[in-house]
Amino acid sequence: MASLAFTAAPLPSLRSRTAVSKSLLLKPSPRLQAQTRPGPLRTAALGFNKTLSPLIAFPKLADSAARDFAPLRSRGLTVKAAAATTGGGSITPAKQPWQGAAMKPLIASIATGVILWFVPTPAGVTKNAWQLLAIFLATIVGIITQPLPLGAVALLGLGASVLTKTLTFAAAFSAFGDPIPWLIALAFFFARGFIKTGLGNRIAYQFVSLFGSSSLGLGYSLVFSEALLAPAIPSVSARAGGIFLPLVKSLCVACGSNVGDGTEGKLGSWLMLTCFQTSVISSAMFLTAMAANPLSANLTFNTIKKTIGWTDWATAAIVPGIVSLIVVPLLLYLIYPPSVKSSPDAPKLAKERLEKMGPMTKNETIMAGTLFLTVGLWIFGGMIGVDAVTAAILGLSVLLVTGVVTWKECLAESVAWDTLTWFAALIAMAGYLNKYGLISWFSETVVKFVGGLGLGWQPAFGILVLLYFYSHYFFASGAAHIGAMFTAFLSVASALGTPPYFAAMVLSFLSNLMGGLTHYGIGSAPVFYGAGYVPLAQWWGYGFLMSVVNIIIWLGVGGVWWKFIGLW
Repeated sequence: MASLAFTAAPLPSLRSRTAVSKSLLLKPSPRLQAQTRPGPLRTAALGFNKTLSPLIAFPKLADSAARDFAPLRSRGLTVKAAAATTGGGSITPAKQPWQGAAMKPLIASIATGVILWFVPTPAGVTKNAWQLLAIFLATIVGIITQPLPLGAVALLGLGASVLTKTLTFAAAFSAFGDPIPWLIALAFFFARGFIKTGLGNRIAYQFVSLFGSSSLGLGYSLVFSEALLAPAIPSVSARAGGIFLPLVKSLCVACGSNVGDGTEGKLGSWLMLTCFQTSVISSAMFLTAMAANPLSANLTFNTIKKTIGWTDWATAAIVPGIVSLIVVPLLLYLIYPPSVKSSPDAPKLAKERLEKMGPMTKNETIMAGTLFLTVGLWIFGGMIGVDAVTAAILGLSVLLVTGVVTWKECLAESVAWDTLTWFAALIAMAGYLNKYGLISWFSETVVKFVGGLGLGWQPAFGILVLLYFYSHYFFASGAAHIGAMFTAFLSVASALGTPPYFAAMVLSFLSNLMGGLTHYGIGSAPVFYGAGYVPLAQWWGYGFLMSVVNIIIWLGVGGVWWKFIGLW
């Protein structure tokens, strides 16, 4: 710290001082201490600490201050800055932390793209397709290692694709007109209103009062509630984001599990991951539980001339589906447990909180009515030509007009806009990988490889299943994956001797289950990941582990069930 001492020397110009500490003390020399009396000089001295920064920043103020100290010159005095630190040296200003990208992850991401870019293009693949694959994989590595926030990484990927002429600007940003990313963003706005009005807490307390004596019981109540709604709401994004994300977030907050304060593990991490992983299971159980399921049925008819009906689908999926809904939450509970497992007093406390909340407020009533309107349109909107995203926009419009949610609050939902950015970017790049023919080339290569092994239909179909399933790492949309690879894999499986209808059913179920691999593989993934309770590495790690569990259940337990009902 620097102090000021009075000495008999010429007064230097304040403007000549180029570096002065922010904290300064005035110390008069003993000879003048008795002569100094209250007045302008003393006032200026006492206030010098507060005024020094403006003096340095504005020379005119410095000149004025120099004139104020002019009486000191006539007395042979000067204002001198003397260092007074504990160590006898000057204080080094604190170094500002680096605000840019984490360099090691950034280098790893760029290196991935550069290496693949210069690998010779395989026969049958266009140069644009190979270059886009390099940029896409570099972006995926960046999203995993996170040198920057996800939206920024995705934007860099789009920028690279435009800069290298791999994609036009219109193509790179084409997915921002896709309804799914917007539906996910709208879900976050709904969640804001759900929590802000207190309706989320009210419903959360109701759930806790009924099932809250254990975390596992609370989780199962949500899992089977979502499964019951699945056949009626054909959009997993709407189901997860519009209904269950707000509810799960409210439950986490009500139980003292928040993002960013170290309490995520109390309940939120396990509950978010469980609700996500079971959302892909419920989507696989019914023909109308996911928007892309009818596409699988349509491609099945076009390929093998057999129709998958709603009842046939549900009958085949119900047994392995229920087993998965029971096993997956329990397994996650054992290997990724919440720190709070049992709370016998929670139901009683929840009832007391409900009593304190009193009757529903006007905003709660509006929020509840809007939610019923939106869910009703999600269920029956197809009859009147209203799709899921249009219904969500209508619901948000009601909330904005009534003031339940303000546009300023929507703009403040940074997670919504970040998710919209990176999810749309991945959809665009993955879509053009398909349009450029890379996916069809990959399918044909796999088909030739498996067909040339000379295996029986069971092991050959097993290999096809695994390749079909885990190639989903390259897709940000179930519909895109189905459209690109379903027909080719079904055709090869049938040619190798697999019962065609059985193969079609299995590929249809897996087209949902594979969405649990990543945080972008299905519409519910960005919704639950965006809540911020689960780190990305854990999300991917447990996603892979649950994929193995689901494959074992659906091909093992499911295989026995399908044999019993005569599917193969």
